[in-house]
Amino acid sequence: MFRFILLLVNLSFIANASGETTTSGRMDSQADNYRELRQPCVNHKPLRQVFFGDTHVHTKYSLDASTQGTRTSPADAYRFARGAEIGVQPWTADGKPLRRLQLDRPLDFAVVTDHAELFGEVEVCQTPALSGYDSWQCKMFRQIPRAAFFLFNTQSSRAKRLGVCGENGENCRNAALRPWQEMQQAAEDAYDRTESCEFTSFVAYEWTGASANLANLHRNIIFKNEHVPTLPLSFIDTPSAPLLWDGLDRDCVNAGTGCDVLVIPHNSNLSDGYMFSVARDDGKPITTADAEQRARLERLVEVMQHKGSSECFYDPLNSADELCGFEQLPYNSFPDKFIGKVLPFFSQPPSAKSGFIRDVLREGLAQEQRLGVNPFKLGFIASSDTHIGAPGAVMEQNFLGHGGAGEPAGDKLPQGLPDDLEFNPGGLAAVWAEENTRSSLFEAMRRRETYGTSGPRIRLRFFGGDESLPEDICERNDYAAIGYKYGVPMGGDLMPKELASAPVFTVFAQMDAGRSGTANMPLQKIQIIKGSIDREGNKSEKVIDVIGDENGEVGVNLQNCEPFGRGHSQLCGRWQDSQFNANEHAYYYARVLENPSCRWSQRICVAAKVDCNNAESIKPGYEGCCAQEHRPIIQERAWSSPIWYSPIELDPDLRNRPLP
Repeated sequence: MFRFILLLVNLSFIANASGETTTSGRMDSQADNYRELRQPCVNHKPLRQVFFGDTHVHTKYSLDASTQGTRTSPADAYRFARGAEIGVQPWTADGKPLRRLQLDRPLDFAVVTDHAELFGEVEVCQTPALSGYDSWQCKMFRQIPRAAFFLFNTQSSRAKRLGVCGENGENCRNAALRPWQEMQQAAEDAYDRTESCEFTSFVAYEWTGASANLANLHRNIIFKNEHVPTLPLSFIDTPSAPLLWDGLDRDCVNAGTGCDVLVIPHNSNLSDGYMFSVARDDGKPITTADAEQRARLERLVEVMQHKGSSECFYDPLNSADELCGFEQLPYNSFPDKFIGKVLPFFSQPPSAKSGFIRDVLREGLAQEQRLGVNPFKLGFIASSDTHIGAPGAVMEQNFLGHGGAGEPAGDKLPQGLPDDLEFNPGGLAAVWAEENTRSSLFEAMRRRETYGTSGPRIRLRFFGGDESLPEDICERNDYAAIGYKYGVPMGGDLMPKELASAPVFTVFAQMDAGRSGTANMPLQKIQIIKGSIDREGNKSEKVIDVIGDENGEVGVNLQNCEPFGRGHSQLCGRWQDSQFNANEHAYYYARVLENPSCRWSQRICVAAKVDCNNAESIKPGYEGCCAQEHRPIIQERAWSSPIWYSPIELDPDLRNRPLP
């Protein structure tokens, strides 16, 4: 029905608008004839503008969200992203929320990504008219949600259906149609197709894959437009990443319907090294064709979210970059988390081989040497992974907990810390696009002109080129125009024939301006991280402080969370790689750091007047304030997508597109 309504809307736009926005060409050899029919945006900038959003959002249709009491619908989540207030569990007997939440500023875009594996099971267990509602599994779902969380998820992680689904899972597949259609309708209703272009939504879902040892392989699947498969491909349907990519090519990319898609892996920090495997399903090394398919579909990776940072691993005995310790989880996989609560000695801590992105990027360089294609050429974004339907709720000041572990909310307000101590509010995705439309945002994500933040709306631009990037570029009022003219933006490629000198990079960052009446943290410094590999396969890494204060007297008073010290409202620097070797493969990305501030947990501990030297002040639920693993300080940040250098000529279809 909603597609019929959409057709009428589009026809109305054609009749009344002076033009229409069209998408640019496809990355592969097939022509993309899809045209987004809508009113042209008044706010259109050829040199691009930044839009902030959340591409990882769960509502009541995700099993883990529903078993913890989430009642937020996809439509509610989009209303919240646009600035509306929502109710948050726990709920009273007559259905009123005991907590409420609202963003301080609306988002520009949001993406609901509910877990596809159990759409049908949740629908069956909540709909009395459906066959299977009275099954013992559904009774467990309604009466013992914590047990249902483990049973349902364990079964789906093994790519198997529950008995409630009937023969060949037909009951659950049929039941999944209604919530999937509701998600599509909610995305369509939320999308602003007027000339204001104030908000964009995408149809999407999460493919919740797991390795043989149940390590995380999860990926968010985002469609470019309203043309999507009849049902999403779940891990049950496609129980490996290569099968997922094949299925998306078959049912979307090559289906001839106008469908297009991006795949975004997340939480590689919990993948035990399996997420970015260089082996095929049969155990043989990946081929050039495998690498090309992956590079075409998986353009981005989630560097930060509610369940930790995946940038890089920190071990004080083996790591030089202490900033890699930022929001690092104390375990290696989801099973290790739950095992650790009962048998902590059997829980495995993270390691350098867990799947952190910086190591994955270097492995991509090695694979490019072998195959001629880099399968891990991944741009960066961040998001929340909220399981309460609250996209963009990433402020440390009013964190209510995002959940996601199936813990029932109960019928009373939770006392003490609202989430597990090692979790955080999550981050935001930032996209440089001409306008706030599906086509423009999607193409920006495809060319990887994106970055992630740990929550603040820091503005960040990063260009790479050669000495033609002027030495005074930071003083120029046409910074972006010069960057595009003489270089490539974040997500792009530097090629030997395009460089007249060793690479030169310029990076600009501006602090989160906040909304009227609020104070935000100033910036401390900007760094560039370089990873490279030589012809013998030797890998190296370097962190360069480009501009800012290294040893400034800055910090935060943990007794009242008041910051002290000076910082910068904006920073800009230019750096040339004096150790550049034209025969080595390399990547470069920028990292921007704010001054330190109080973490969400410390803010709550201070508000509760917890004094770790006074046992009587530590009320039930606040024990974590004084735990050894408590991190009271956070240094918020932003990460640009990398810029790559390759000494070999790349396939033009896999390179960054030039600015139109």
